Amino acid sequence: MTIARDNGAAPDGTILRIIPLGGVGEIGKNMTVIEYGNDIVVIDAGLMFPEEGMFGIDLVVPDVTYLRERKEMVRAFLITHAHEDHVGGLPYVLPTFPGVPVYASTLARGLLGNKIKEHKLRNNPLLALEAGGSVELGPFTATAFRIGHSIPDAMGICLRTPLGNIVHTGDFKFDHTPVDGKLSDFHMLAGFGAEGVLCLMSDSTRAENPGYTPSERTVGEAFREMMEGLDGRVIVATFASNIARIQQVFDAAETFGRSVAVIGRSMEQNTRIASELGYLRYPATQLVPKDRIRDVPDDKLVIATTGAQGEPMAGLARMANRDHRYVEIQAGDTVIVSASPIPGNEEMVGRTIDNLFKAGANVYYHAIRRAHVSGHGSQEELKLMLNLTKPRHFIPIHGEFRMLVQHGRLAAEVGVAPENIFIIENGQPIEFLPDGSARRGARVESGYVFVDGLSVGEVGDVVLRDRRALASDGMFLVVVTVDKQTGNLVGPPEIVTRGFVAEVDAALLAGAIDRISRSIENPGEHTSEIGLLKAQIKDGLSQYLYERTKRRPMVLPVVMEV
Repeated sequence: MTIARDNGAAPDGTILRIIPLGGVGEIGKNMTVIEYGNDIVVIDAGLMFPEEGMFGIDLVVPDVTYLRERKEMVRAFLITHAHEDHVGGLPYVLPTFPGVPVYASTLARGLLGNKIKEHKLRNNPLLALEAGGSVELGPFTATAFRIGHSIPDAMGICLRTPLGNIVHTGDFKFDHTPVDGKLSDFHMLAGFGAEGVLCLMSDSTRAENPGYTPSERTVGEAFREMMEGLDGRVIVATFASNIARIQQVFDAAETFGRSVAVIGRSMEQNTRIASELGYLRYPATQLVPKDRIRDVPDDKLVIATTGAQGEPMAGLARMANRDHRYVEIQAGDTVIVSASPIPGNEEMVGRTIDNLFKAGANVYYHAIRRAHVSGHGSQEELKLMLNLTKPRHFIPIHGEFRMLVQHGRLAAEVGVAPENIFIIENGQPIEFLPDGSARRGARVESGYVFVDGLSVGEVGDVVLRDRRALASDGMFLVVVTVDKQTGNLVGPPEIVTRGFVAEVDAALLAGAIDRISRSIENPGEHTSEIGLLKAQIKDGLSQYLYERTKRRPMVLPVVMEV
């Protein structure tokens, strides 16, 4: 599969550019820039949870340097659906673009409105774009189409441009029996194909999986099978944003005459908003306030909670650790973990499941009884999307690199010319010329922006490298006092260690003091440069500690002059 051809200098005429700033070569922080002349629209602005080794980092959002340098060109943000990996970055991105509108569906606006309010953002209008509707944005016309996913109101975007149509699928699967009864809009997709699609950008999350992804409705059937005949409480852990899954918890509970309590800040909030907007339906008497859980008999109660990914501060983990205000796991409880571990979360999920078993619960999880299906299409659905839209060019998105490659191979199998299939990474533009050809453009800045507490972007690679060093080998703090005139030591150095060893061996300590003294010996009568003294201490002591321990703690010299 060839990736793209370089056509040299662009001919006269405006170029259409597609630039992924997130979600390509990775899972999460999805964000795509589409640029024509002096106009830009952005599809999604998601976040990603920190990887192992990102110590202290709360969230990761896309680097929008490219957009910031062209902020007067940005016409709108278009939102495909309200999952965090597609909208979670908005509160950190929008302050850079005051006045730029955000277009989203009813449910997405409801969930986003709460998020934007929490971050005290008031300068970006939140406007309606429903499936089947269109909006004019400079030279673009954005048309939304309904698509199946694990949250209601999921949409793809067809962006009509002066050079041709770009179809962005968002996250999707073709569910023929959706819980809300709203099917993917095959008619619109086929219409785009008949009209002509210059480029398709399609979800690659399950490009490695053959066949079809099962319907979300099968999860409701699994819930009923697992709940039938139980005498104790049932606790279901799932994603707070999976409204269809929460609906099925209520439906299964109603089958067995059980009330439902919802626990977890995000799940409580989403349940309330989805219910107010009509996306979640249940009898008013079925919902039990969390502070009245103890008033309901065990055999008449289902608890829906967050924490299906083993997050330490989420509801399920706190229940398992006997640290939850309202629920403590007890013998006779049945816990259904209605999610598969996100890559990298397997250890946390496993630890939470172990703790649930230790507390006496019976746990159904992905390895022994599936109560989860993906919201992403498998290979046959991806082929169907390609065949419906019949794109001239194809860019697989939303997936790790191996998934993009597999998706590219599927596109070649169904007839897309191999030279028109682009396997790219974040920051790699694809440029479409007026003659219909495409090429790779010059890379733009992209990458990670770290959110650490209230700081956004202040923690960079240097800080993370120091945190890794501290986590790996600890810290060795040295305080030395020197004569201001000669630079000679005044008294013995003081040493403080953290995370190195519990107690520093006397011989090691003595050797370290000796090495410090020799590192800053000053035979002459002259003023010593503080920076030089620190460098001498750090180099000499680091070498000594490695020679003696084969470890490299962070050496922090402090030089005081008297």
